[in-house]
Amino acid sequence: MLSCRQATELMSQEQDRPLSLAERIALRLHVWICAGCNNYRRQMTVLRAACRRFGSGGTP
Repeated sequence: MLSCRQATELMSQEQDRPLSLAERIALRLHVWICAGCNNYRRQMTVLRAACRRFGSGGTP
């Protein structure tokens, strides 16, 4: 089982590279049972979308 630190590190890494099957499964299981990491993952998704919109000159 991943720790929260490992899970957040994998969430960051998945923005830059494809995760292995084992990493994806471990991360999915951790996020499924950890509300804090689930919230963190959702926040990362929102921030990434906002940054993409801002970088492309779109409206926020």
